Amino acid sequence: MTTLTLNDTSRASSHQHKKGLIKETYPVLEMTCAACAVSVESMLGSVEGVNAAGVNFANQSAWVEYNPAVTSPEKLRDAVRSVGYDIVIEKENQDEIKEAAQQAHYKAVKQRTIWASVLSLPIVIIGMFFMDMPYGNWIMMALSTPVVFFLGRSFFINAWKQARHGKANMDTLVALSTGIAWVFSAFNTIYPDFWHQRGLHAHVYFEAAAVVIAFISLGKLLEERAKSNTSSAIKKLIGLQPKTVLLVDASGDTREVPISTVKVGDILLVKPGEKIPVDGTVSAGDSYVDESMITGEPVPVLKKEGESVFAGTINQKGSFRFRADKVGADTLLAHIIKMVQEAQGSKAPVQKLVDKIAGIFVPIVIGIAILTFITWMVFGGDNAFTHALLTSVTVLVIACPCALGLATPTAIMVGVGKGAENNILIKDAESLELAHKVNAIILDKTGTITEGKPVVTDLLYVDDQQKETDQGVLFALEQQSEHPLAAAIAQHLQQAGTRAVTLSAFESVTGQGVKGSYNGETYFAGNKKLLQENGVVLDGKSVTLAQSLQAAAKTVIYFARGKQILAVVAIADRIKESSAAAIAALQRRGIEVYMLTGDNQQTAAAVAQQVGITQYFAEVMPSFKATFVQQLQEKGKTVAMVGDGINDSQALAQADVSIAMGKGSDIAMDVAKMTLITSDLNSIPKALKLSGKTVATIKQNLFWAFIYNVIGIPVAAGILFPAYGFLLDPMIAGAAMALSSVSVVSNSLRLKTAKL
Repeated sequence: MTTLTLNDTSRASSHQHKKGLIKETYPVLEMTCAACAVSVESMLGSVEGVNAAGVNFANQSAWVEYNPAVTSPEKLRDAVRSVGYDIVIEKENQDEIKEAAQQAHYKAVKQRTIWASVLSLPIVIIGMFFMDMPYGNWIMMALSTPVVFFLGRSFFINAWKQARHGKANMDTLVALSTGIAWVFSAFNTIYPDFWHQRGLHAHVYFEAAAVVIAFISLGKLLEERAKSNTSSAIKKLIGLQPKTVLLVDASGDTREVPISTVKVGDILLVKPGEKIPVDGTVSAGDSYVDESMITGEPVPVLKKEGESVFAGTINQKGSFRFRADKVGADTLLAHIIKMVQEAQGSKAPVQKLVDKIAGIFVPIVIGIAILTFITWMVFGGDNAFTHALLTSVTVLVIACPCALGLATPTAIMVGVGKGAENNILIKDAESLELAHKVNAIILDKTGTITEGKPVVTDLLYVDDQQKETDQGVLFALEQQSEHPLAAAIAQHLQQAGTRAVTLSAFESVTGQGVKGSYNGETYFAGNKKLLQENGVVLDGKSVTLAQSLQAAAKTVIYFARGKQILAVVAIADRIKESSAAAIAALQRRGIEVYMLTGDNQQTAAAVAQQVGITQYFAEVMPSFKATFVQQLQEKGKTVAMVGDGINDSQALAQADVSIAMGKGSDIAMDVAKMTLITSDLNSIPKALKLSGKTVATIKQNLFWAFIYNVIGIPVAAGILFPAYGFLLDPMIAGAAMALSSVSVVSNSLRLKTAKL
């Protein structure tokens, strides 16, 4: 059993750097693939004075550790611009510039995808069913030209950028195959007699070129949409801080000032329902404060003079004044925002398997096409040039990345749909691909394992006489109380059909409970201290009841009349019915399950025991959760984090697979890559199983796409000609290519029938 307390955790701290070096993060513009990030990173690293640099394609940012005496942000920008990208070095409105660029890029990709699909549809219909219609080839050429060279220009631009650095990726394969297919088809449309004179038919592949551009543009659009979601969480976190505050001046008057003008030592006033603007210490007044964004616990905490309050937490009922201790970038909320940004940026971009394969595959295909052309020119006899041209083009057409390009997105799209049917919303492909590798899972307690709201679990009377009247008095007391737990008791009694009586007197005792008068009797509802101060003696039976309830990590409220205890009320955050079974299912898969909570040690121990978790940490701060995820990752674990609160956002951003509970905070749902619409934890093992099935389908798809190429390319090159006199007709090559795509899509659709 592992436990930890708040004292062992430390606040998020800024990076310590070597002497003279500073570390800055800049938004990067114009990146379109993971290889772009590698190019930007190598350019930044090559600048004199740069110690280290890293680029994250997922959130379009770069961090650079450099010596300001040797280099400057302007030099870094110039280096990045030299390879066709850009970075935002202006400190003012940096996020707005990046966001505007991202939005413009997303809009452009969306428009390109829509237009490519609209123009490709008639080309496919003519190419498949009306091949012999008058001017059919000319119509297809007219429609495919803007698809390939205008809507698909980014593939050619990126392929050129890769080629300049001696690299090749999926874009290279797309540009090469669609470009050559179009040029060959255009030649055959304009000069069909070249082939007719040689007794061959002039085939065209306009539909192949257009469809590849349309499909791969769709994949890029889905990728862009996933990336654009990462910044919305940061914006919502920043929105937790109010823009203005009430400053109390030396004469005691208050005036509204911008939060940016607040200095350490200023006295600020917070009214009921307002967000606390900066970290500080209460100097006058008291109130209950909702600190769930830090602790994750739903019950507001009483704050009295001398106690600490944190930016972003919400004042509940009373007003109080506090002294500002930490402002701006030093507040706990600012640290949480910074840590979420860094966690989102620290994960290396997963170089897609297809891109890796394409990097090897493209040079091989080009090599085979050139070799085919040369071989035919040397040994082709009378029709050497005709056969050389035909076979080399056929090699490039048959190697077209249609099946390869569809292998991953089709399986992902079906997998995402299957997840939605099972109450699992999946926001990005990477998490779906990674989830089956998870071997350590961290669960938040409140709202994840438990229901996330305090409810009455027991109302035990010491003596059943006069129960109905007494219950009416308890209802009246709790209805008027401002204590957060009073609402749970009042709700419980209301649901039980209890009628509140009219009290002749009522008094709230801060930090202890409430007391009131009815029919000449004084009644008390509160903690042990309230009873002791009013001379109420706890009898043996009530002591035994209270001890057994407290052992189960329940909060005990005593209800007394005069000097006599009437009842003991137990309040707890109830464990979800599905929690124990889901945790057992995860453990059966060989996954290590941890529980992290901001709640106290006793409650954590009781909950962990009930659900079968042996490793848990109590009273932890948000920064510890993220640090713990990192520690597990450093041990080689693939970590999933499941949470529902703002306090989990840091850890969710850091985890390999992040899962938010659908009834949690918007921020947790924005940061997480998966959201469970249901509160049922059994969806987690289902999500992991779905990931395994999806990845298996992707691998099968890639296998079929490659088997087809391994067999098709040598046949297209004319390997059977010497023995059998057989040359693969480019039209048959085109049909085979289409068939490979159909087989990949059909295999992906099988996922729909899979059982989770």
